Amino acid sequence: MELGIYSFGETDPRRVGDPTAAALRTRQLLEEIVLADQVGLDVFGVGEHHRPDYAVSAPAMILAAAAARTSRLKLTSAVTVLSSDDPVRVFQQFATLDQLSNGRAEITAGRGSFIESYPLFGQSLDDYNELFSEKLELLLALRDSERVTWQGTHRAPIHDRGVYPRPVQQPLPVWIAVGGTPQSVVRAATLGLPLAVAIIGGMPERFVPLVDLYRSAAAEAGHHPDTLPVSINSHGFIADSVDRAAELVFPPYIDTMGRIGRERGWPMPTRQQFDFERSPRGAMLLGSPQEVIDKILFEHELFHHNRMMIQFTVGPMPHADVLRCIELYGTVVAPAVRKALG
Repeated sequence: MELGIYSFGETDPRRVGDPTAAALRTRQLLEEIVLADQVGLDVFGVGEHHRPDYAVSAPAMILAAAAARTSRLKLTSAVTVLSSDDPVRVFQQFATLDQLSNGRAEITAGRGSFIESYPLFGQSLDDYNELFSEKLELLLALRDSERVTWQGTHRAPIHDRGVYPRPVQQPLPVWIAVGGTPQSVVRAATLGLPLAVAIIGGMPERFVPLVDLYRSAAAEAGHHPDTLPVSINSHGFIADSVDRAAELVFPPYIDTMGRIGRERGWPMPTRQQFDFERSPRGAMLLGSPQEVIDKILFEHELFHHNRMMIQFTVGPMPHADVLRCIELYGTVVAPAVRKALG
């Protein structure tokens, strides 16, 4: 199983609007990616947001900088908000990243967890579902053929045009990110695309039927399920002790999830909920290295997944502690998980 990290480049909410804060976070994020490569992790994902509390709106730029300073780590978006972007530019950016990294680029396509990009790029939320379906169709056409003829509703048609550069990998990996919608799972399965499932709350067991649906739908569409990877993406943190991990994570986690909750009308998170999420049956992979090892292996028994991605910075965290977390993940957790899984 591949073990990795994803981040959205969270900035300190007390310094929103301060460009030096975003610049610092961007440099720190690059340090985290380089360390992940050095300690032997498999993949790093960078998300896309168009808000003042996140430093990254152009993941391909961060990943390109990382490509020049890493040697083996797979570099992916987490996610590319394809619905509000131009698939031609997305393909060109990640094909360029694939060249820079010598075949280590991936795209994880999704509709995004926030909606700011839609009006920003002139898209209507009334077209939410149609935009993603149509643009995914074009992205896959660009991936599969050097010259493309295509026509849709939300973008100007393309008549026998070449799209360059071409990636090193053939084909360039494209994952589909889902948050629990069965229709999205079936679409990924039918198209034969890898699936990334976000589990950021509740008991992981409730997502087992979703992964089972993906594999059964893939088989019905003529794809062998064993050839289609599944990634589980969750929150977490690793420290030298569980108490230290909880002490570090609780304040920024509650602040960030509470702030997002107020925007969306969710109930405010509590310490009781946080403690459940970090318990052996909760969604969060938080604690000492052994506790995180146990949680990863438990979830592997549920999903038999091929990739585990953990977001260590749900809110802004002390950079030194994040680096220590990554070090423990790569040098203690990853070897133990790989040994256990053979």
